[in-house]
Amino acid sequence: MKLKHNINPVLLQFINFIVLLYSLVTYIPWYILSGSKQAIAKAKQVKARPVNNKPGGAYRSVNSLHCLASVLYPGCDTLDKVFKYAKTKYKDKKLLGTREILKEEDEIQPSGKVFKKVILGKYTWLSYEDVYIKAVNFGNGLAVLGQQPKTNIAIFCETRAEWMIAAQACFMCNYQLVTLYATLGGPAIVHGLNETEVTTIITSKELMQTKLKVRKLFCEIVSQVPLLRHIITVDGKPTTWSEFPKGVIVHTMASVQAMGAKADTGNKQPSRPVPSDIAVIMYTSGSTGIPKGVMISHLPIITYPEKDIYIGYLPLAHVLELSAELVCLSHGCRIGYSSPQTLADQSSKIKKGSKGDVTTLKPTLMAAVPEIMDRIYKNVMNKVNEMTSFQRNLFILAYNYKMEQISKGYSTPLCDSLIFRKVRMLLGGKIRVLLCGGAPLSAATQRFMNICFCCPVGQGYGLTESAGAGTITEVWDYTTGRVGAPLVCCEIKLMNWEEGGYYNTDKPYPRGEILIGGQNVTVGYYKNEARTRKDFTVDENGQRWLHTGDIGEFHHDGCLKIIDRKKDLVKLQAGEYVSLGKVEAALKNLPLVDNICAYASSFHSYVIGFVVPNQKELAELARKKGFKGTWEEICNSPEMEKEVLKVLAEAAMAANLEKFEIPVKIRLSPDPWTPETGLVTDAFKLKRKELTAFYQTDIERMYGKNVK
Repeated sequence: MKLKHNINPVLLQFINFIVLLYSLVTYIPWYILSGSKQAIAKAKQVKARPVNNKPGGAYRSVNSLHCLASVLYPGCDTLDKVFKYAKTKYKDKKLLGTREILKEEDEIQPSGKVFKKVILGKYTWLSYEDVYIKAVNFGNGLAVLGQQPKTNIAIFCETRAEWMIAAQACFMCNYQLVTLYATLGGPAIVHGLNETEVTTIITSKELMQTKLKVRKLFCEIVSQVPLLRHIITVDGKPTTWSEFPKGVIVHTMASVQAMGAKADTGNKQPSRPVPSDIAVIMYTSGSTGIPKGVMISHLPIITYPEKDIYIGYLPLAHVLELSAELVCLSHGCRIGYSSPQTLADQSSKIKKGSKGDVTTLKPTLMAAVPEIMDRIYKNVMNKVNEMTSFQRNLFILAYNYKMEQISKGYSTPLCDSLIFRKVRMLLGGKIRVLLCGGAPLSAATQRFMNICFCCPVGQGYGLTESAGAGTITEVWDYTTGRVGAPLVCCEIKLMNWEEGGYYNTDKPYPRGEILIGGQNVTVGYYKNEARTRKDFTVDENGQRWLHTGDIGEFHHDGCLKIIDRKKDLVKLQAGEYVSLGKVEAALKNLPLVDNICAYASSFHSYVIGFVVPNQKELAELARKKGFKGTWEEICNSPEMEKEVLKVLAEAAMAANLEKFEIPVKIRLSPDPWTPETGLVTDAFKLKRKELTAFYQTDIERMYGKNVK
């Protein structure tokens, strides 16, 4: 969608003439020198085809129509072999980077709250050889502590170099790595640790002392895990710890590595994994219910690469980040570690005037979830709206011009250098590929990121249950709203869903529930046979299929588009079906909305919603309407709810939502939804069950207390 300007029509005609002249003069040399003729041709090529002409037939990449790929390098069919191959090939090359902390300060806010700010130095790097030696020693040290092959060991830690070192140690020694999100909450963590019967947990001093409130929650967790014997901290022991449960010993990662370096392993034959062995039991953050442990074997995680500098900041307990880093590791890439609190110059823990991680590292590859991209989009647009009239109109003209050029497959080097350079610097200035996963990305945000960050913004689609693999867009594919063609390691088919009205015989595009098949499909859920039988099936040819619950459609070039989700469909009292995800997607990009959750009850005839408003936009709206009060008073005002509803209704109609899909009542939330609140997952997906419970009183108010 083009941005709107307010330029004099006569002046606009003159500007358009100059732009046309420039385009004509530069087109031929650009076309010849840039190699874009081939890129444009590739973008138009068919990427995947059905393996037969039957309705519901599986689609495969054109590069693997006759045989699905299963290994990255010949003979490297397990994760430990892949790393050993990479270590040999890239021995002295930099691999894992961490920024040194120069200084920490407490900054008192006007509200009286204290925020911790940091000043960070340069990145220090470990080479492939360094990481390999540390991993070998750590694995041997775990054996000294009594860890046996094919037994479970848990990691509950932030994204950092030590996480990857610990993981590689487990892959080498055939220990099954249990991953847990730092924001799962006490009961979910206890469930995961007890279900997997772990005796050792790898964590950090930071989590033990602050996020887990060592004297309370962590002790409560440890006391409820009777089999736990060892806690290993990756960054030194906590400064104070007086409430250890009996029988639990705390070690540092360095001390365990020292044990491993001294251990006599000469006569002991190491237990190496085979492809079918379990590498990871990944507990999903889960948008509903108790988290499930997905069993991922050694083979499925291996996927396809880029040779660049990657910035790692998403949770490594999420399959998107783990897969991305393993791909980078296997192809000679550098991985520089960061966190959402230190990512950019404006991030919450970066002291004003200091540099964020992207500015220092200057990454070329970055993965993100839609929530983060939506935030960047809104922040940039807020800055554009604050520009002078001349600057704003210049930006809008350049934006609209580049949008037209991109749609034709052309590049705009002059606009990139003169107009979008400052925006691009927000992510370090060197990003050449942005990959989005974890949830659908809106077409508007995807196109905005394409234009302003001067690089392809690809979407990937996959689930933890498919080891993250499914589809991915190609770097020269500048279409929006699609997730690309199937990867060479898997195939995808669509199954009819009659209740939702989706059929694989639909025209012009076949539609239905997405099923993923291939060796990347995981073994199932740990100690949960009933759910495994529900979500996984095996066909007459022995192919294993994952039923994703997502609804998709295949386009003529073999690319997939996610259009709905079975769990998001609610039947209203009058019989109409409402897709909650569709409603949210239509309204989420409004400047006034930071986040939104639509809700509907089958016992009522209308949709309601919970909205996290943008503080600056809502405060301005309140000022225009003459409403005065604190932030909480503004959000709790029925008058302001009505004003926001008007804005939502206009946007909903512009997005062609049906009348029954438009929220009739809303609740404005003064507090944002973060993984720490338990209302969204670590990938910022909505937790509908938790949101419903949290807003139950408001639901009863909006439905007149007649809710079943």
